[in-house]
Amino acid sequence: MKYSVAFASEVDSWKWAKRAEELGFHEAWFYDTQLLNPDVFVCMALAAHETSRIRLGTGVLVPSNRIEPVAANALASLNKLAPGRIDFGVGTGFTARRTMGQGAVSLKRTRRYIETVQGMLDGRTVEWHDTDGTHKVRFLDPDLELVNIVDEIPLWFSAFGPKAQRLTAELGAGWLNFGVMNTTEALNAMLTAWREAGRDESSLESNLFFLGAVLSGEQESDAARIMAQAGPATSVLFHNFADKVGAMGGSNLQADSLSNVLADYLGKHDKYEPADARYLTNHKGHLMYVRPEETHVTPELVKETSLSGTHDELVERLRAIQEAGYSQVTVQLVHGHETALEDWASVFDAV
Repeated sequence: MKYSVAFASEVDSWKWAKRAEELGFHEAWFYDTQLLNPDVFVCMALAAHETSRIRLGTGVLVPSNRIEPVAANALASLNKLAPGRIDFGVGTGFTARRTMGQGAVSLKRTRRYIETVQGMLDGRTVEWHDTDGTHKVRFLDPDLELVNIVDEIPLWFSAFGPKAQRLTAELGAGWLNFGVMNTTEALNAMLTAWREAGRDESSLESNLFFLGAVLSGEQESDAARIMAQAGPATSVLFHNFADKVGAMGGSNLQADSLSNVLADYLGKHDKYEPADARYLTNHKGHLMYVRPEETHVTPELVKETSLSGTHDELVERLRAIQEAGYSQVTVQLVHGHETALEDWASVFDAV
């Protein structure tokens, strides 16, 4: 199993990508959330320039946010800086669209987007659908080698539901999964879709993203560490349920053990202003920190919903994930706590 790192992208993320390379990490993934973080391609370009071996991936691009010719050009430009080290991660959109009050892009539109970008990266003339009609597009002067469309840029797709997993299998893409709840069930569902598409089960590349904290066993310091390094993932669960947009928005947890905790957060959420754009506050700090009013996010709850534990506990849990069949795991570092990379390197080495 390969070990990677992810960032809520920053212009300094290259420093930690470089350190991850020194520590033997396989890849650095960069989130693309335009209203929370700097431009993903700026951050990745800096990392491409400062590293020489580690792979660099978008985690993930969203079809509506970058038109196909622009996305293809950005990927090919990165591929010029880091030949053969770039991965094209794409999804229908969660954070990047929720921060604008939007739901997910349709799978039909997403498929067309992917096929157009991939066609351009293959050097073909393809049909690009825009608001004013359909146009033929291609790279006009690839022979000048100002961009690189020679070295392969593998495709990865973020897929949760069965339809998205089927699309992943049909495209032969690597699969990105986020979060540590129901990880084995999700992988088994993806493997079923993979087999039904006529693909060899052993050829599936699967990557599990997570937040977590390596704990020392000292209660007070561990409480602060788990809240800072893993708490943002738990917050996002509630951000999701509070939203009214998208397939997952406005979900109901009344029968769940978290229903009282959710009700507490919804009470706060309903007071956010402006009332017609509560998402502006709901996603503030998304995957970067726990907001002061999010008192329902406790160290105990975070431990249940993240990959957190002592060194030995985490080694055991990661071995189970490996045995389940994941080919890669990716820990997201949190702003201001990037030195946790050293702790995770120790855990990964022990697995």
